Amino acid sequence: MRAELLLHEVGRRLRAARAARGLSMTETASKADLSTRYLRMAEGGQANLSLLKLAALARALRVPLRELCDLDLSQAPTLRLALLGVRGAGKSSVGRLLAQHLEVPFVELDQLVEERAGTNLAQLFALHGERFYRQLQAESLEHWLTQHGSGVLATGGSLVEDLATYDRLRATCRTVWLSASADTLWQRVVDQGDLRPMRDHPRARAELQALLDARRERYGLADLVLPTDNVSVQALAGTINSWALSEQSSA
Repeated sequence: MRAELLLHEVGRRLRAARAARGLSMTETASKADLSTRYLRMAEGGQANLSLLKLAALARALRVPLRELCDLDLSQAPTLRLALLGVRGAGKSSVGRLLAQHLEVPFVELDQLVEERAGTNLAQLFALHGERFYRQLQAESLEHWLTQHGSGVLATGGSLVEDLATYDRLRATCRTVWLSASADTLWQRVVDQGDLRPMRDHPRARAELQALLDARRERYGLADLVLPTDNVSVQALAGTINSWALSEQSSA
C-alpha cells in the first residue's frame, strides 16, 4: 500500500474510533496531549504519525493500538470519488451510474445536510443562513467519511467556496470536476423543466457565467477535470470509472 494511502487508512480508523466514542476533536486531542491541528491532520492522512503519538491516540480513544495500525499492506486502497460542479453539471445522474459501475454506495452531500438539519435546503437557508449550512455541510462530510471507505459523493456546487471543507474533501477523496459551459448548464436546467432561473431574474444567465468564472480556479484543483458538453451520461460515467480503477491499481 502506498504511504499516503496507508496514512489515509489510519486516519479513517481514527475518525471512526472517535465517532464511536462520541468525542470531539478537541476532547480527543486533549486526552492524547496533542494539538487539535495535529489530530485534524492525522485524521486527514496528512500527518506522518509516530508510534508514540499513535499509541497516545489509542489510549485516548480506548481502543487497542492494533486496531489502528494492523493493516493488510496488500489490500486494495479505498476508493472514494467526489463529483464537483454547479447545478446542471450532471453530478447526480453521472454519480448514480458511476456508483453502479464501481459497485459502491452513492449519496448527495446536500441530502445528508437536509437529514442532519431536519428540513430542506430552502428552509435551512431561510431560517439559519449560509453559515449554519456550511457547518452542517462539514459535519455531514465528516460523518460520511467515517462510514464509507468507498463510495461516490455528489457535492453541493458551492462547497469549493468553503476552503476548509474543500481541503478536507481533496485530502480524503479523488475529486472530479464535471465541467461545462454556461450555455450547456443553462440548457440542461431548462430541459429538466425548471424555469426558476429565469423567473424574476433577467440577468440570471449572466450571473451563471459570473459564478462559473469565480469558481473556475477552485474547481480546477480537482484530480480530474472532465468536460461534459455534448457527452452522454453513460460515456462520462465510463470515463470516470476507467480513470478511477486505473488510479486505484497504480496506488
